[in-house]
Amino acid sequence: MTSTPPHPAQLIVELGFGFIVSGALAAVTELGVADRLVQGPKSAALLSEELGTDASSLYRALRLLASAGVFTEDAEGRFGLTPAAELLRSQTQGSLRDAVLMLTQNIFWAPTGELADTIRTGKTPFDRIFGKPFFDYLASDAAAGATFHRGMSSLSDLENGPIARSYDFSPFQKVVDIGGGHGGFLIEVLQSSPKIRGVLFDHAHVLAESRIARAGFADRCEHATGDFFQEVPAGADVYVLKRILHDWSDEVCVGILRNCRSAMAPGGRVLVVDTVIPPGNAPHGGKVLDVMMLASLPGRERTEAEFGKLFAQAGLRLSRVIPTPTAMSITEAVAET
Repeated sequence: MTSTPPHPAQLIVELGFGFIVSGALAAVTELGVADRLVQGPKSAALLSEELGTDASSLYRALRLLASAGVFTEDAEGRFGLTPAAELLRSQTQGSLRDAVLMLTQNIFWAPTGELADTIRTGKTPFDRIFGKPFFDYLASDAAAGATFHRGMSSLSDLENGPIARSYDFSPFQKVVDIGGGHGGFLIEVLQSSPKIRGVLFDHAHVLAESRIARAGFADRCEHATGDFFQEVPAGADVYVLKRILHDWSDEVCVGILRNCRSAMAPGGRVLVVDTVIPPGNAPHGGKVLDVMMLASLPGRERTEAEFGKLFAQAGLRLSRVIPTPTAMSITEAVAET
C-alpha cells in the first residue's frame, strides 16, 4: 500500500520548515536527552531539572521531535525513547550522536543559510564567514575539528562493513586508505581479507585517535603521515579514497588521482568510495550531500561519466562501478595502458 503524496502546497511548506526539525534534533542531541531516558520515560520538567534547562522550551522541542518519530510522548506528557532516539544515546551500538552534532554544526549550517549567494556566484561563503577554507579552519579550531572527525567516524561506522564486503580484496596484498581517518573502513577490510596488509594514511593529529590497535590489527597495519596533495605511500595494490574526492574541485581531484597512479604497484587500482549520482528525479542521498558540498566546500558529488573524465585526466580508466547496500558506490579505476 503506497502513501498519498502531500498536496503541493503542503510539500513546499514542509520543506521550508525542515531546518526547524534539524535545529531541534541538534539541540536535544547536544543536551544529551536520550541518555537520560534509558531507564524509562520522563516528563520535560524532570528532564529539565537534570539537565539545567527551561522546562517549557524543552517540552516544545521534544513534542516536535516526537511528531517526527524521534521520541514518544505518552498521555501523561512523559517522553520516551524510540528506535530512532536510541541512536542519539552516547553509549550504544551504532550511535549517531556524534554524526548529528557534526552534520548540524555551524560549518555546514551557516553557509547553507547563504546558499542563494553561492548559486549566484558559484563560490562558497565559507572563507568569508570563517576566515579560511574548510579544512584549514578545522585544523585551526580544535573543538570544531574534533566534532567533525568524531562525527565522520560515527557516520562511517554505519556503512564501512557493508561497503568493505561489497568488494573482493582477497587477491591483493596491500591496501592504502588515503585520508582514512580513525581507520574504521580499513578495519573492516582487514577483517574481510585475513591475508591483506593495510596502511592508514592521514595527518598526525587525525591518526592520534586511530582505532587500528584497539581492533587488534596493529601487526597487519601501519600508520603513515603525509599530505595526499603531495604524494601517497608507494607500492600498494589498492588505494582507497573514501569520502575524499567529493570534497575537492575537479582539478584538485585529478592531482590526487595522479599521485595514486604514480604510487601504485603494477596491476594496482584505485577505489573511489563516494556517491554516484544516478539520472532521473528519484530521491538519492548523493543529491542532498551534493548541495551540502556546494554550500561549504569546493567539491561535489559526481555522476559515473564525471568520474570517468577525472580518471582519464589522471592516466586511469574507469573499469566498473560497484553498488553497495549504502548510498555509496565503489568506483574502480585501473591504469590506462
